[in-house]
Amino acid sequence: MIADDTIQRIAARFRELEASMAGELGELDGEAFVRISREYAELRPVMEAVESYRAARRELADLEEMAADPDSDADMRALAAAEIETLRDRLPGLEMELQLRLLPKDAADEKNAILEVRAGTGGDEAALFAADLVQMYQRYADLHGWRVETLSYSETDIGGCKEGIFSIAGTSVFARLKYESGVHRVQRVPATESGGRIHTSAATVAVLPEAEEVDIAIDEKDLRIDVFRASGPGGQSVNTTDSAVRITHLPTGIVVQQQDEKSQHKNRAKALKVLRARLYEQERANADRERAAARKSQVGSGDRSERVRTYNFPQGRVTDHRINLTLYKLDRVIAGEALDEVIDALTAADQAEQLAEMRDDPRH
Repeated sequence: MIADDTIQRIAARFRELEASMAGELGELDGEAFVRISREYAELRPVMEAVESYRAARRELADLEEMAADPDSDADMRALAAAEIETLRDRLPGLEMELQLRLLPKDAADEKNAILEVRAGTGGDEAALFAADLVQMYQRYADLHGWRVETLSYSETDIGGCKEGIFSIAGTSVFARLKYESGVHRVQRVPATESGGRIHTSAATVAVLPEAEEVDIAIDEKDLRIDVFRASGPGGQSVNTTDSAVRITHLPTGIVVQQQDEKSQHKNRAKALKVLRARLYEQERANADRERAAARKSQVGSGDRSERVRTYNFPQGRVTDHRINLTLYKLDRVIAGEALDEVIDALTAADQAEQLAEMRDDPRH
């Protein structure tokens, strides 16, 4: 059961915010008003869950008192007893809803995302599979009404993807895609295989929250920027100007290269967007490592070396190894249509783990 002092603390904070919004605590400047408005908006659904839970508990206490009163009418006691059973059945659901509302939010969940897909082991077949994953995420984004911008794309001679980097913008993009980071493995008969043997190959996916300048400040003197002539497959020159840009972040050694645009300015802007996302993710990873002793979760760990999912074409199945989920609808998952089923299950597993930790925490 959720501790009463936790509920009282939430209610007290909500009343403070309401008073601030009403101007009872003095005039607020613009920045303070925005901050308080945001916290109020985040806390309001929590408070609604608190009120529903409190009301049910009060009603249950009243009914139990009525049912136990020997002076009350027998029919009323019987009616109260029946309603008590109904309320007792409802309370766990209301408490679960409140607990889910109380879970700490990932500060990056509402951000846009940088999606990086790279061919792994398996040669041409790995690159073809990487291209399939790119299409899967593009279709998935379309289904959610998100905007996809290609930042960088390197193609093989037979239409595979060596590396693709994309910016995806929309509602709760990172919250939905963050569980996709890791090694994705495919088992199928390659189009390039004449003997009909099943091959195993892999691609890696990285999903990074897109960082704003306010999240990550980059000092120009920490950057080494090299410009050079863009080249295509086989090393031939794509254009005749030095428009390609390579940015090295000297303190971390992170290198980002962009050459897709004909404009050096546009390539620089795209490279900085990717660099900012990688630096932000590095900060998040450092914070995660600090919490690792207390919380070791395989769901959404973001480890690109971890095998997260297998796509088995001969059997038509997709298996997510972190939660032992298997779906026999590979065609719909790879089309982006059933990917939500996998992501929903991963989200639920992550929430269940956080709830278990919250119940073990004496502060709740």
